[in-house]
Amino acid sequence: MTEAWSREEFEKKLRDKGQLYHIHHPFQLNMNSGKSSKAQIQGWVANRFYYQTTIPMKDAAIMANCTEREVRRNWIQRILDHDGADGEDGGIEAWLRLSEAVGMNRQEIISHEHVLPGVRFACDAYLNFARTASWQEAACSSLTELFAPEIHQKRLDTWPDHYDWIDIQGYQYFRKRLSEARRDVQHGLNITLDYFKTREQQEHALGILQFKLDVLWSMLDAMQIAYFYAEPPFHSCPEV
Repeated sequence: MTEAWSREEFEKKLRDKGQLYHIHHPFQLNMNSGKSSKAQIQGWVANRFYYQTTIPMKDAAIMANCTEREVRRNWIQRILDHDGADGEDGGIEAWLRLSEAVGMNRQEIISHEHVLPGVRFACDAYLNFARTASWQEAACSSLTELFAPEIHQKRLDTWPDHYDWIDIQGYQYFRKRLSEARRDVQHGLNITLDYFKTREQQEHALGILQFKLDVLWSMLDAMQIAYFYAEPPFHSCPEV
């Protein structure tokens, strides 16, 4: 039997997966370097909203499968962060304000009318995974949060200069998530390091994290085709 990695080695391998984070996707690189058009930014905001609304459902699925009271007590904060609570609007409302800041109507965002099939498929696959996997596996899939603060900070650092047409009030979501993501990371990381003990389990955890990275990358693949190459879904089919 192959010897398990130490806790430190395992954590390093999880963090090394950041090399495949979607911050390195061409569509994301264009946005952060000021090369995206208004239509491309709007397309990203509209499609990403579908992912934002998936996240609290994913977290609710983890809680529904979780038998550990203390884990549920901690995990529920993630739902409140997105859905909001008394006196605080939450991340979904902040994203709707971002959509308005980039010149879109919030109702067209809420309706998901602009969501690409590839984005919908990726998000739905992620939600289905959270519902059917063990709660520890689903918690592990959330570890892309390890890499999220960098991408939020990058947007805050570059977008105001590159896209002066975006109302800066719309950036509240990114500012808010900087602290939330860092808080959530340690909790999810501890669950993963504690639960996946054998080498086989550790490699399985790396595969789960890769799956989540693939979800995020695939979403941008769909947007790249639609908004960069201007090839809408089903472009080769006759109109019906």
